[in-house]
Amino acid sequence: MALSNDRFITLDIFRGMTICFMIIVNSPGSGAVQWAPLDHAAWFGFTPTDLVFPSFLFAVGNALSFSKKKFESNSSFLSKVFKRTVIIFLLGYLMYWFPFMHREAGTWMFNPIGNTRIMGVLQRIALCYLFGSLIVHYCSKKTTVLISVVLLLSYWAFLLLFGINGQEYTMLGNAGTRLDMLILGSAHLYHEHGGPVAFDPEGLLSTMTGIVNVIGGYLAGAYIQRKGRNYESVAMLLIYGAVLIFAALFWGQFFPISKKLWTSSFVLLTIGLDLAILGILVYVIELKNIKWGTDFFLVFGRNSLAIYLLSELLLICIQLIWIKPGLSFYKWINDVFYQPVFPGAFGTLVFAVCYMMLCWLVGYIMDKKKIYIKI
Repeated sequence: MALSNDRFITLDIFRGMTICFMIIVNSPGSGAVQWAPLDHAAWFGFTPTDLVFPSFLFAVGNALSFSKKKFESNSSFLSKVFKRTVIIFLLGYLMYWFPFMHREAGTWMFNPIGNTRIMGVLQRIALCYLFGSLIVHYCSKKTTVLISVVLLLSYWAFLLLFGINGQEYTMLGNAGTRLDMLILGSAHLYHEHGGPVAFDPEGLLSTMTGIVNVIGGYLAGAYIQRKGRNYESVAMLLIYGAVLIFAALFWGQFFPISKKLWTSSFVLLTIGLDLAILGILVYVIELKNIKWGTDFFLVFGRNSLAIYLLSELLLICIQLIWIKPGLSFYKWINDVFYQPVFPGAFGTLVFAVCYMMLCWLVGYIMDKKKIYIKI
């Protein structure tokens, strides 16, 4: 394979792995408690699932560094960045509003726009991409690192200064929730299982630390381009990763690691882990030329946004389709097949893997037909 194309292989595989596991953790089967490793930490702490979303932001930053697109002018750069940001944000907003209707007393009712969630996964990706792109485009690498440090420390300070005294790191007492309630309002926040408690894990304030995940991915990609794909690069990625993981664990004693708060220690931990994973992938794929199984993840990586949207919208559809009144297809297939054959938490995992494979099949067909949806 030509070198010009080869430089994207590891990134596509990394992004594909992220989408693959994102689908699995977002679509567990019903009828039993979700398998623990595929569930987020309750509040503080860390599980493998907590690495998925920040890894996608890391991949976004990595892609920024490998993009060689030349802009004719500053306005063309800004136009491209803002256009992409708006499209991704709107796709996320419409995805949470979908299917725009709900059942109430057996009849379909319109979902009022006043109760739609404004922030979300794609919305955070859009905003982090926007600010990350502007920072790495206009600032030197040293300034970019300095900005990252300022963002992480500022977020910590905001939580301590503007949270409710003694409740700075709690769900309802932290400064991020208070800001979301003030600007967006309760009706536009995430309500878990439709309950009364309004808390958005992808809120406005914690988006500032998410930007650092994008910057981390960019700096890693820029380093690989500058030093090349060699043993020195792999060693440095692993060393930087280990240093950040150690720093995160140390900082976590004072500023707890929490995905739902997207704390600064959580950012350092996830960037450190992503650096280590990227280093291992470069070693295995680029240096040792071991490509076994990589085509599977490339299917996800080449159409990551389209397959992610498909996975979310299709899951909503199968939860809406009724086999009989009050029994959705989603619950029915878990009750009659997955739980009887694979009882307990393992059955929820098997359903998630099967669902992921269904999404992969669609991606495979798109790949074979050379259909690639880019923004």
